[in-house]
Amino acid sequence: MGDKSDPDPPPEARQFDFWLGDWKVTWGENGRGVNRVESILDGYVILENFDAAPTMPFRGLSVSTFNRRLGKWQQTWVDNQGNYLDFIGEYDSGSMILQREATLDGVTFLQRMVWHNIASNRLDWNWERSDDRGRTWDVVWHIHYERVTDPSG
Repeated sequence: MGDKSDPDPPPEARQFDFWLGDWKVTWGENGRGVNRVESILDGYVILENFDAAPTMPFRGLSVSTFNRRLGKWQQTWVDNQGNYLDFIGEYDSGSMILQREATLDGVTFLQRMVWHNIASNRLDWNWERSDDRGRTWDVVWHIHYERVTDPSG
């Protein structure tokens, strides 16, 4: 449990603030959807609600928190296809990078998410895979984010 003498999140808990807000997301030639990202639980947790409609019926959510003991970010993703993914990583040199080891059909590989090109009203996100223990990475899915300034319209 947390230390009651320090009720405020650590400064590192603000590293994901660039992602907070309502976003229009696009990928490929015609992919589009929305993502709402908010700070919850007294600023300790980032909650993501992703919806790929109308392009595809894919929805998911994640919770992320800065783990003081590890000095790293941790994220858990779940979606309407029954996926559960867990990531760990850090913010460094203007990018947030969270990664995990995965095994599929007996093959072990690395997966990572990279938030980069971060500006106040836009950013880019990559889903990447490495089959050589992280020496090289292939972009599997690239999403471009544009901030929605008025989420009601």
